[in-house]
Amino acid sequence: MVSAHDTVTDRLRREAMALGFSHFGIAPAGEMEEEHRLLEAWLAAGRHGNMAWLEKDPSRRCDPTRVLEGARSVISVAMNYYSPEAHDENPDIAKISRYAWGSDYHDLIGERLERLERRIAEELPGERTRRYVDTGPVMDKAWAVRSGIGWLGKNGNVITRDLGSWVFLGEILTTAVLEYDRPIEDYCGSCTRCLEACPTEAIVEPYVVDARKCISYVTIELRGEHEAQWHKADFQNWVFGCDICQDVCPWNSFAQPTGEVSFAPRAWNLTPRTQDLADIDDETFREHFRKSPVKRTKAEGLRRNARTLLAQRESHRD
Repeated sequence: MVSAHDTVTDRLRREAMALGFSHFGIAPAGEMEEEHRLLEAWLAAGRHGNMAWLEKDPSRRCDPTRVLEGARSVISVAMNYYSPEAHDENPDIAKISRYAWGSDYHDLIGERLERLERRIAEELPGERTRRYVDTGPVMDKAWAVRSGIGWLGKNGNVITRDLGSWVFLGEILTTAVLEYDRPIEDYCGSCTRCLEACPTEAIVEPYVVDARKCISYVTIELRGEHEAQWHKADFQNWVFGCDICQDVCPWNSFAQPTGEVSFAPRAWNLTPRTQDLADIDDETFREHFRKSPVKRTKAEGLRRNARTLLAQRESHRD
């Protein structure tokens, strides 16, 4: 039943839920001074590794009005992607991060956000919008926190109280003035399980991740051959991404299976043999990982990662 005091924001929230989003929040657009300071310090310390695009105009990343002129609101959404299958601990099996088990989230969430933009246009003719899904000069985690979707965990992931951190994020910048949500409390407390569990000590202090040490960065973003140090590191059989800091998080005990069939695991992604990935040819790679997040690392990168795992296994035997 619709209330007599039903607002545009209420209707947009219901539309977002109908589109399959698990969370919806709105924050006033404006410069993020504290986030800007932290980003500059992180970049100055070189913790972004070779992700040079992050160095390009950090101030623009922290001010949505420089991305969409006249922006007044930032709508943040989250979508549950959790699948309960466990990673295979067989030493001959490589592990792919849970977020990449199914189809590429950029496509699905982008399409849903476009539909939400159309609803905004119907409700508020003349207002402008711009959507982002883990792309562009928008700090998606910071806006999710500001809009009350969750808090930033010590592992650098946004954590929600009802689903944990197994969520994808997206944003819509708009010139419309809407009703704003408030940030929620940080519920990490004194827990340090993620810091203690990271095998490469990439979480250098609570809330600070050094990408150069992170298995996800090394297996996805890093280009070229792995340096000798990575052949001795403990990757724990991760060949694309890493879920360790999320797997150990107590808040992820609240995870619920996603209802999005696109995120359901592809059989090939659950138990790929490391040797098969080391030998995979370009055509087979395209066939298996079409419309998959894994395509980001390209066939050459996946082969490299698998070869590194095999080299690590040999070094541990010595």
